[in-house]
Amino acid sequence: MPKDQEQFDGMLLAMAQQHQGGVQDLLDTIFSFLARKTDFYTGGGEGAAEKLVMSIFKRHEATAVTKTETEKAERAEQEKKRRERLEKKRKEEQAAEKMETDSKIVELTDEQAAKLQEEIDNKKAAQKLEAVASSSSMESEITTKLEDLEEEEDESEKGKLKPNNGNGADLPNYRWTQTLQEVEIRVPLNVSFTVKPRDVAVQISKKHLTCGVKGQPPIIDGDFPHEVKLEESTWVIEDGKTLLINLEKINKMQWWAHVVTSDPEISTKKVSPEPSKLSDLDGETRGLVEKMMYDQRQKELGLPTSDEQKKQDVIKKFMEQHPEMDFSKCKFN
Repeated sequence: MPKDQEQFDGMLLAMAQQHQGGVQDLLDTIFSFLARKTDFYTGGGEGAAEKLVMSIFKRHEATAVTKTETEKAERAEQEKKRRERLEKKRKEEQAAEKMETDSKIVELTDEQAAKLQEEIDNKKAAQKLEAVASSSSMESEITTKLEDLEEEEDESEKGKLKPNNGNGADLPNYRWTQTLQEVEIRVPLNVSFTVKPRDVAVQISKKHLTCGVKGQPPIIDGDFPHEVKLEESTWVIEDGKTLLINLEKINKMQWWAHVVTSDPEISTKKVSPEPSKLSDLDGETRGLVEKMMYDQRQKELGLPTSDEQKKQDVIKKFMEQHPEMDFSKCKFN
């Protein structure tokens, strides 16, 4: 629309708000003005006024219809893409469940069996040592060393949120989840009416998101921690009450700690990726997941986890460094 027409929008909106009967009363006022104050109906000859009105009406009618059809087609395409993503995600989850079931059956080689027996023997020796332990001074010293070790490992995670079951976070104003491919944001719109797309304001750029109800302060307004793919990022209104935003990640080997940098971070070390996607993880995250899988297998076999083994190694090393001490009455927890 040309700017010389847009400049009157404020005036026309003010007029429209003063007409209780809506568009019909507004048009009645305009045509009454033309009849009373101008020669609109008589100045161009018989039928000229009607012809002029109809030509302008048809031109703007075509623009409005085209815009509505375009928006409808865009919403249909967005909904189609959303359904395709949901179907793809469902199939990936089914494949992951199958892989998890298949992976539970493991046949050990002779070398693995020998290593397993060695670990069992080491565990029995450690349990025997723990059964006869009891010196409070040495117990305190070793416990302090173990606590210092654990504190060093967890220092970087202090203050971070535990991920929700979708590897995201449940925040006061919205909920978000993620896979390695995309981020999904659900924003409740706390209004008393059924929301239409025209009632919301959503702006997505490669590094920024602003969204909320028109005429109200934004619900989310901040920078992404990483870039998104604009052509694959969409939004729809769900059930007339919720704004659903899907962001396609550019880097598909990285977990997000937050949606916008001004919000609290989650611990990306505690995410639960699908087993079928382990090959897609970055080195640090993959190492954490493999450690979790190893610890789970150890527990099922009644063997020490990696952390428990580490504690046993610290105790063993401490005893070797202090041969002059009597450990026969020590008890290590």
